[in-house]
Amino acid sequence: MWKNLVFACFLAVWGFACNNTSGQTHDHEEEGATETTLAGDGVHFGETITAEGAITYEALLAQMAETDSIPAKVMGSTGSVCQVKGCWMDLVSNSEGNPPMRVSFKDYGFFVPKDITGRTVVLDGYAYRSVTSVDDLRHFAEDEGLSKEEIEQITEPQEEIKFLASGVLLMNEGTDKQ
Repeated sequence: MWKNLVFACFLAVWGFACNNTSGQTHDHEEEGATETTLAGDGVHFGETITAEGAITYEALLAQMAETDSIPAKVMGSTGSVCQVKGCWMDLVSNSEGNPPMRVSFKDYGFFVPKDITGRTVVLDGYAYRSVTSVDDLRHFAEDEGLSKEEIEQITEPQEEIKFLASGVLLMNEGTDKQ
């Protein structure tokens, strides 16, 4: 139960921070992103991690069929990325019919580049089930740059698997392996 309370508090702070853009720059590097490059493996955001031991998004989905939350290291392809400041991204499946997984970043402490759609990433953190409200879904759609008409079509909350990442490894192009 305390885990759900912690996640609820995190999501409330995260939602406020993502909305709070008045007078702020939207460049992830200027907002304190902890981006580092290590020889040969890619670009790191948040905690420095490796790809070793990462499972596919499809394997994570299979594990989540048995539980509400698990610590995990996952490798997959990026889908949508917040176009306001890189404060969230989606991980997408290589298999049809699997929904994207919304990824947020621990303590709102780092962001990812806004132009990484289709790139391979490794995430280390915590996967969990959550219901996303219509207001939050519309906010994410706005961050993604969807039209007003598309945003207004969002009328139902959505149960999703989400991921709270403490570290993200953006694999070097050409070395992406899934």
